Parts: sequence; structure tokens; C-alpha cells
Amino acid sequence: MRALQRTVGEPGLAERVRARLAVDGLDATPGAVAAAVRAQPGAALLGEHTLREVTDELTGQMIGAGPLAPLLADPDVTDVLVNGVYVWVDRGPGGLRRVMGSLGDPAAVRKLAQRLASTAGRRLDDASPFVDVRLPDGTRMHAVLPPVGLGGPYLSLRTFRRTAFTVDELVACGTVDPGAAQLLKAVVTARLPYLVTGGTGSGKTTVLATLLSTVPPGERLIIVEDAAELRPVHPHVVTLQTRLANVEGAGAVTLRELVRQALRMRPDRLVVGECRGAEIVDLLGALNTGHEGGAATLHANSPADVPARLETLGLLGGVPQAALHAMVASALRVVLHLHRDPAGRRELTEICVISLDPQRRTAGVVTAWRRGNGPGPGAADLDELLTKRGVEPPRPDGRWRYTPGKGWS
Repeated sequence: MRALQRTVGEPGLAERVRARLAVDGLDATPGAVAAAVRAQPGAALLGEHTLREVTDELTGQMIGAGPLAPLLADPDVTDVLVNGVYVWVDRGPGGLRRVMGSLGDPAAVRKLAQRLASTAGRRLDDASPFVDVRLPDGTRMHAVLPPVGLGGPYLSLRTFRRTAFTVDELVACGTVDPGAAQLLKAVVTARLPYLVTGGTGSGKTTVLATLLSTVPPGERLIIVEDAAELRPVHPHVVTLQTRLANVEGAGAVTLRELVRQALRMRPDRLVVGECRGAEIVDLLGALNTGHEGGAATLHANSPADVPARLETLGLLGGVPQAALHAMVASALRVVLHLHRDPAGRRELTEICVISLDPQRRTAGVVTAWRRGNGPGPGAADLDELLTKRGVEPPRPDGRWRYTPGKGWS
């Protein structure tokens, strides 16, 4: 870049290339950018390698995520965070690490954020200083501008894996215990409705996409999400995505509305990417009316917190506590809980069953399997659920299994 700028004159190479494209009426495609660079005075004096480097850098600035593009393309990176001009990345084990160097100055970061927001049809300026969008490549971006973001701009970009992991790959990377993998497959085969729970960044979406990939190919998956992140490897997937209101405040399509529409699309399995509002009522209603094998993710610190979280979301939908607990107990069967430790490792820590306390009339979560400890108090209930669906209960650690009347052996 410096070599070409010295040749063609300082500063403003990017601005001159943009101006050339505007005059010619061309979109900023890689080919058009390359032609505009070669048309600059003095460009012919440079070698082909230098021209290619300059073209790649300018293309990155004008198209896509610019200098952040290599980080977002890294398959090990799950999050890219920008604090002002400094960049942090999350590659899993080890947690967040700062990337050496910076993005230049806050004005350049602001322009980058605004350009990314505009590609998703949203505005980001002083009148609208924050935005949450899904970029064309599937990356989810949240941005906050100063003065709301003191010391910003702040960008949070969450990448997604274009191809779901297999269960064996989750076992190989340590997320899923080898024995628990058999239980997960049995839950899917038995069409038991389940929740994948955990904190932010614990791997809920990853595990859910993996399990959906094991659904028989003859079944139709209808996936409803705020931002389309689930990419199961399955031949029959239909994805519905919410839409925010336009600048006039019209045209919004909510998650709850999409759940209702999905029920009219003949789903074999209804999946909600993340339950965070009143849509939980419609999902529970669907699972109570013959739509077996459904699934969703839910933020929860522990399996024991799940009933309270569901109760809170149900109240948003106008369902009283007693009715909500009855719906939960009859609609959901299994909770798969994930945890991310301080070192950044994501692990499936518990497989639980949901049951209704006959005295309190409230839904409760009982551990059927815990990582490192094997079977728990709910193991017999899980065995019974699988057996009723015609699925042979597996041996989670390769040694033990539950025998009715005899217990675990």
C-alpha cells in the first residue's frame, strides 16, 4: 500500500478508487476495484505482486469486513470484539486474546461499522447509535457508537460455522463425553422434545445444529430464529428469520409470529433458535399438540434455573404460573446443559429430565447424567422415556445401564 501511495501521491488512494467507480457507475466488486487501482497514475511502474496486495487491501476496506475479514474467516475464531481501535478474538480454549496492532483511528472504525450496518439495510449514526444486524455472510454484528459507547466505537461480531459439527467431532474436541454422545443420539431418535441450555458462548447453537444433523433425512425441519445461525447438515431444512421494523416503524415480523406460521408449514420437527420472549408459549403449545421432537435453546446458568426462566418468559406471554408449569411438564422432556469454564472450554455437563412435582404442581429438572459422575437420580426416568419410544437405552460410559427393577449395573 505504501509503495503505491508513494507512486500515485499521498493521501487518499481509497477515496480516488471510490471516485473512479462512481464515475464509471460500477459496484465495488473485486474486479472493478482491481481495474480502478491499475488505472491510477504510476500504477504501471509497480510489480504485479504489489498491485495484487494493494488491490486485496482496498477490496477488504471497501467490501465485507475490511481488516477484520481474515479474523472472521479463521475457523477457530468464534467472536471478534473491537474496543475503539483495539481488537480481541475468542478462539475457545484460553478465552479472549488481544490481536497485536490496531485498526487505525476511531473514525475508520466508525466508517467500517456504518458500512457493515448498511449492507444489512440498517442505519448507524448519531441519531441511531447502536445496531444489531446479521451480515450477508451470516456473521452477527452489534455496534455502539460514541458518545453512547464511551471510548468506542464498540463492535461485537459473532461468527458461525457454515457446516455443523458431527457428534464424533464434538467428542474429539472434548465438548461431548463419548458415553453422553450415545444418549444424545437416543434422545433425537426417540423424538423427545428438548432444550439446549447454558450461558452466553457455551456452545448451545453448535450442539443444537449437530443434533439436528442426526435427524432422519425423511423428516422436515422448520427452524425459527432471530438471526439465522443454525446450519444443520440435513436435506430438508426450512429457515424463517425475524425482521425488524423499518425507519417508519412498520414491517416488523416477530419470533412469535413466525412460530405460528411454522405450524402451518407441516413441520416434522419445530426448532426455535433461541427462546427469549413470549414465543415460548407458542412453542410449548405446539409441542403439546403432536409436534414431537422439537427443540430450542435457552439461556440459563444451570439446569435448576430452567423452570424459573421458562416461568418468566411464559408470564410475558400472559400465561399464569400454574398453567405454564403444566405446559412445560407435558411439552418438554429433556434438558441438555452446557458450560464454558474460565479457560474457554465448552462442555456438555448434564443431561436432565423434566417432570411435574405432583404435590407442588410445578415443573422440576432432575439430573439423569452428569459429566464425570455418570447416572443421576433422573436416570430411571430417562430410561423409561426412551423405552416407551422404542429406543434401547444406551450405556453412557460404556459399562453401566439401567435395568427396570434392578437399577444401574
